[in-house]
Amino acid sequence: MAKRNLSWTEEKYQRFLKEGRGQGERKEYKPWLTIQDFPSQGRVSRIFGLKTKRIHHFFSDNETRYFYLLEWNDKVIDIREHFPLLDIEESIKDKENLNLDKFVDKNSGTPYVFTTTFLITLQDIKGKYSYVARSIKASAELEKKQVIERLEIERRYWESKNIDWGLVTQKDIPAIRAKNIEWTHSVFEDEGNRGISFEEKEHLSSLLKEKLQDSMIPIRRVTSNFDKEFNLQSGTGLFLLKYLIGCKHIKIDMDKKIDINKSASDCIEFIDTERGKGHEAIFNG
Repeated sequence: MAKRNLSWTEEKYQRFLKEGRGQGERKEYKPWLTIQDFPSQGRVSRIFGLKTKRIHHFFSDNETRYFYLLEWNDKVIDIREHFPLLDIEESIKDKENLNLDKFVDKNSGTPYVFTTTFLITLQDIKGKYSYVARSIKASAELEKKQVIERLEIERRYWESKNIDWGLVTQKDIPAIRAKNIEWTHSVFEDEGNRGISFEEKEHLSSLLKEKLQDSMIPIRRVTSNFDKEFNLQSGTGLFLLKYLIGCKHIKIDMDKKIDINKSASDCIEFIDTERGKGHEAIFNG
C-alpha cells in the first residue's frame, strides 16, 4: 500500500483552495481536511449529517461523539468541521508571544493552515443566527507545548472575530449520551434500508407508540410482537423505536444507557409530536 504524501507545499495549498475546501455552508461546505489527507491518532469516521445532508470527516472518537451532541441540539443548523483559518495573519492584531513562523513545513517552508475542529451555526427561536467555534483535543495532548501554542493562536483568531471559542476534551463529552444519539442516528443514515416509505414509517411509528404507552413488558418484546402482528421484517419495530427517539416523538433519558430490556413505563415519557429541546449544555463554559 502506497504511503500518503504528508508534505505540505504551496502547490498543495493552492490545490486545496481550488477544490473549494473551507468554503460553502451546510451541504455545500467542504472541510479543509478529510480522512484521506492525513493519518489519525484515533479511529477515523465518515458520517452522514442530518442537518447538513453531507458526509462529515472525523479523526478521533472525541470528534465523532461531539458531532453527535451537535446533531441532537435543535439550535444547531450547520456544522462545519476542520474549518480553516485562512486569514489568520490579517485577523490577529495582537501577535505578542505568538510565533506563527514556526508552524511551517520543514522541507518546503510553506506555512501550515490552522484549523478549528468545529465552526457551529446556531439559530434561536427568533431566527437570529450566531456562531461558536470548538476545538477538540484529548486531555493528554494539552501537555504538549506546541499544542498549547496552537490553541492560543486559535483563541486569539476567534476573539478577533467576536466568536465564542472553547476547548473540549473527552472529559467534557458525556459518552453515554453521545452513544445513545449514535444508536438512533443510524436510522436516518439508512432511510430506505427496510423498504418503508416516509408515510409508512410515520404511520407504523405512531402505532408502535400506542403499543408502548403504559406497557409493562420489556420494550424488546413489544417491538418483536409488533413485527409479528404487522408481518414486518424482524427488527423493524426496533428500527421504529429509534426513529421515535431520534425525532423526539418520545422522550427518554439520553444520559443513561438505553435499555430495551426495561418496560416503556419505566423509562419512556410520552409527549406530543412537537420536537422537544435538544441538548444545550455543550455550549456552556
